[in-house]
Amino acid sequence: MPVPSRNNFTIKDVARVAGVSIATASAVINKKGTTSARMIRQVEEAMSGLDYQPDNMARSLKTGRSKVIGMLIPDVSNPFFTEAMCGVEETARTRGYSVILSNSNESPQQEIENLGVLRSQRVDGVILGCAAGNVDYERMTKNRFPIVFMDRLPHDRFAGRAVLVDNVAAAYAATRHLLELGHRRIGLLSGRTDISVGRDRVAGFRKAMGEARAPVNDAYLHVGVFSREDGYIASGYRATNALMGLPDRPTAIFSCNNSMTLGLMKGLAEKGVSCPRDVSIVTFDDYPWESYFQPKLTAISQPAREMGRRAMGMLLSILEPNAAGAADFAQPKDILFADLRIRESTAPLRGN
Repeated sequence: MPVPSRNNFTIKDVARVAGVSIATASAVINKKGTTSARMIRQVEEAMSGLDYQPDNMARSLKTGRSKVIGMLIPDVSNPFFTEAMCGVEETARTRGYSVILSNSNESPQQEIENLGVLRSQRVDGVILGCAAGNVDYERMTKNRFPIVFMDRLPHDRFAGRAVLVDNVAAAYAATRHLLELGHRRIGLLSGRTDISVGRDRVAGFRKAMGEARAPVNDAYLHVGVFSREDGYIASGYRATNALMGLPDRPTAIFSCNNSMTLGLMKGLAEKGVSCPRDVSIVTFDDYPWESYFQPKLTAISQPAREMGRRAMGMLLSILEPNAAGAADFAQPKDILFADLRIRESTAPLRGN
C-alpha cells in the first residue's frame, strides 16, 4: 500500500500502512491489551517507515494522561542517582511511560522552578530526590499532583509516599565494623544534615558510638558543602586535611558521601597517609570506579537501581491503582536495606 505523501502523519496513516484497524494500531502504540506478534511487527514497521511520533500533548488533552513522568534529582553527576534513573526507566518502559530527567543542582530554588516546568509539561507525576527541607511538598500532593520521594525526605514528619534506604541501620553497621576492629577515634564525613539522608547517617554513627561508649569528638565530624563546580569533592578534601592535621588524628574515617570519598582519598594520598595501615576507611556507595583505588574500599552498597524500580512502581500504583502489582505499594513508605561489603581499606587498629 503506498505511503501517504504528507509530512504530519497520524495514527490513521499508521493503521493504513500496517493494514490493521486504528484500534489495533492504538493498542500497539500505547502498549495496551493483547496483540499478536505479527500485528505488533506490522505496526512498528509502519511507524518506522513513516517516522511517526505520537502526539503526547494531544493525547494528554484528550485522556488527561501524558504517559510521561518527571524525575527530578539533586545531582546528576552523582552515580547513585544515575543508577536509580536506570531503574526508573526500566519499569516505566514496561508500562508504556517515558521519563523526563531534570537536575536541581542541590538548589531548593532551582528545584521549585524545575517542578513548575515539569507540571507545565503535563507530566503525570514526579519521582523526586529533594534538595530542600522547607518546600511545601504537602500542598503539591494535596493538589493531586503525584510525587514519590526517592532516597530523601524533606523532614522527619513528612507523611507522603517514598522509597528509602534505612540509612540509620547502614551507618550503624559501618561504624560497628570499625569499632569491632578496635578503632575508637573515628572521623565522620557527612553530606548535608538538613535532609533526611545526612541526618540519618549521622544518627546511625552516633548510635553505634554510644553503644560502644566511644567518645564522639566534634573535631572529627565534618559536614560537606555542595558546590556546582565539584559537588562535595572539595569538602571531602578540606575535611581530610583538617583531620590529618589534628594532634590525635583519627585512626578510622567513615565517609557518608561518595563524592566526599574522592576528596578524602586525594587528601590522604597527598599527605602520604597509608590506608589501612595509618587509617581505615569505610565509604557509602559501591561503584565500579572504586576498584581503581588501592586498597579496594570497604563500602556500604545501596540498591540504587532497585530503588528506582520501586519508586516508579509506587508512582504507577497511584496513577493506575487497579493495575496488577499496585497492591504491593499499599504502604506509604517502602524501606530497602543496604549491604556492608568488607574489602581491603579497613584493618584492626595498630598499636598507638
